[in-house]
Amino acid sequence: MSEDRVRVQLGPNGVATVTMVRADKHNALDQAMFEALANAAEQLAGNTSVRAVVLHGEGKSFCSGLDVASFMSGQGGTGVLLERDGDRLANFAQRVAYDWSLVPAPVIAAIHGNCFGGGLQIALGTDIRIAAPDAKLSIMEIKWGLVPDMGITQTLPRLIPIDVAKELTFSGRIVSGSDALAIGLVTRTSADPLASALELAGEIAQKSPDAVRAAKRLYDETWVSDDAAAALKRESELQSGLIGKPNQIAAVIAGMSKEQPVFVDPER
Repeated sequence: MSEDRVRVQLGPNGVATVTMVRADKHNALDQAMFEALANAAEQLAGNTSVRAVVLHGEGKSFCSGLDVASFMSGQGGTGVLLERDGDRLANFAQRVAYDWSLVPAPVIAAIHGNCFGGGLQIALGTDIRIAAPDAKLSIMEIKWGLVPDMGITQTLPRLIPIDVAKELTFSGRIVSGSDALAIGLVTRTSADPLASALELAGEIAQKSPDAVRAAKRLYDETWVSDDAAAALKRESELQSGLIGKPNQIAAVIAGMSKEQPVFVDPER
């Protein structure tokens, strides 16, 4: 059934569009949706032709969070969410948010309608979030007597202060896309977040994929590090891997000639 939950389309420009297609349930997360999202992230992570990814939900919402009724009725059971496959860092539930960080290309979430609980944590797992001003976002797990546990410890600290995180988590308060922008929860707002996300993805796809991927790795590996020496060393290491390579040379030639560069897909 997981193949019915998520649609992955790869355009000729290297932009992949990932669509959650459970519109009748506001793209709520049942076991099949968890499986489909994890499979989509894994598929894209291994595709070197992907230069940017746009993640969004079909219908009225991005994702309304956990389909509690589905799990409580015994369709999979909530225990499966905490299972860890082999030596994976993230468990089954965490993978649908955390695994977007394992996709080498940038991932952009286009948020509209409801973005609650697990849906918000999925969006937080992406690199960039573009939300409609009237979108509704909430760390809603407290409503069900739970803590947020889909990788939020690896994402939220990079975005907002701990007191703001606690206030949102303790209360489950719903904020608009505009309010989310003001507190740093989203990157920017747009009346048409999907169109804006696709436009940004197309712009990114025209840049050297080697440099874009290296930049994502640089920030993901060093952003909250207290080890200045290691972070500075990582800058040098990644830069050394780019200088003089075909895509870097193509970028220089294009910059000097004002012509559109032609980049080759990364090896990995």
